Amino acid sequence: MAVAAVLVRKPLEQVSGLLRRRFHRTAPAALQVTVREAINQGMDEELERDEKVFLLGEEVAQYDGAYKVSRGLWKKYGDKRIIDTPISEVSFPSGSRPWRGMSAGLRPICEFMTFNFSMQAIDQVINSAAKTYYMSGGLQSVPIVFRGPNGASAGVAAQHSQCFAAWYGHCPGLKVVSPWSSEDAKGLIKSAIRDNNPVVVLENELMYGVPFELPSEAQSKDFLIPIGKAKIERQGTHVTIVAHSRPVGHCLEAATVLSKEGIECEVINLRTIRPMDIETIEGSVMKTNHLVTVEGGWPQFGVGAEICARIMEGPAFNFLDAPAVRVTGADVPMPYAKILEDNSVPQVKDIIFAIKKTLNI
Repeated sequence: MAVAAVLVRKPLEQVSGLLRRRFHRTAPAALQVTVREAINQGMDEELERDEKVFLLGEEVAQYDGAYKVSRGLWKKYGDKRIIDTPISEVSFPSGSRPWRGMSAGLRPICEFMTFNFSMQAIDQVINSAAKTYYMSGGLQSVPIVFRGPNGASAGVAAQHSQCFAAWYGHCPGLKVVSPWSSEDAKGLIKSAIRDNNPVVVLENELMYGVPFELPSEAQSKDFLIPIGKAKIERQGTHVTIVAHSRPVGHCLEAATVLSKEGIECEVINLRTIRPMDIETIEGSVMKTNHLVTVEGGWPQFGVGAEICARIMEGPAFNFLDAPAVRVTGADVPMPYAKILEDNSVPQVKDIIFAIKKTLNI
């Protein structure tokens, strides 16, 4: 019996060891999180962390938000912290509760259903929120977040398709961030809420439902992305491409296509519009000797124009082997017809054309 037991035990031990080795080699499944879910997680974690944080906007409470970004927050935190407002954007930042609460340390998150509607409140954003700290001699900080979808969507025409990165990035006193991925969205919204300055968070409606792998470090409640720091999404040696928000994905697609032709593009995800991480861009340009900027906004006085000016004025200018090239939205109000709309915003083919132009290929 003892001999039989040994004979049975030995194959079982071999099988057990084989299973252990296989389990050890199998990597854990990547966590897929949409941009919408990432923003929701970030706000949820900050609402839980700090009872002085609250969210207000049109339909953000019982309806879970027009784009369902605030889903579940009203049920968890109630009417006092997730607040439905009247359909009047001018009332968001100028409403008595946010401003009266600054001295009490309250941290409002104001959601605009679209940043096109923020024009109704731009006096409060620019003349009040952005300037109060300066005009009070540093005595009164304004820890407020303005967030919502920005830029072109799909089939919503001229009055709902503008990019406000350059508008708000122009104004001292504001910080402006523009996430692309789920990692960006979560890390930047958390940093914006914790910041003692007014922060404009420019999201993109077409990115809300896009899933990304969320790294393990980004799943932590302590995860933050520093405001003012860009990220190199792809290393390259021939040309630097700088973009923010949805066009980052287009740039990565273009880089993949061009890599098959032997052209290696370095893609920089700007992440923050103001303050701009010009050092990362300069370092890349000094390596690649070529620069292409990509944005969905209009060309005049845009984010790309600012990047080109800063490169021209700084040490990286002498490293350029060709003029910098901008890829932008068309200089027209957004058309409604789909074929015209597609030709009014940067496409992958436009980025490829610009890269080959600056490389003289």
